[in-house]
Amino acid sequence: MNALISFLNSRLYATIVSELYNTQLAPTVSYLHEPGERRFSLALDLSEIFKPVIADRIATRLVKQGIIRKEHFREDLNGVLLTKEGMKIVLKEYTEELGKSVRHLELKRNVTKQRLIRLEAYKLIKHLVGVKEYEPLVAWF
Repeated sequence: MNALISFLNSRLYATIVSELYNTQLAPTVSYLHEPGERRFSLALDLSEIFKPVIADRIATRLVKQGIIRKEHFREDLNGVLLTKEGMKIVLKEYTEELGKSVRHLELKRNVTKQRLIRLEAYKLIKHLVGVKEYEPLVAWF
């Protein structure tokens, strides 16, 4: 299970970095995680919001529904890893999850879960420029 969650968290981190590059935010300046050289710590900050509602939900669903099974993992000198087939399954589910739409309560329209990530970054920008106090996403979906 750790290999599955780690893989999903790394994909989420990469997605968040990509979304941050589409804003004016510097991905290396953060508020929760310590900034470091070649470390996109703001993506780590935002990932704390989205791990439970994206990565953890996918992992739970894959295991509970038997979509990902023991044969999708392999032992390695460094621990347990997903096989190539396991990665394909997880990436397919991850991509589908990001594309799912939810009704945004404030915007009163449907947005994808991937778009929610960028909207969270925009909320942070509004806070930093003094337009609106930042309120982190609370999952309603």
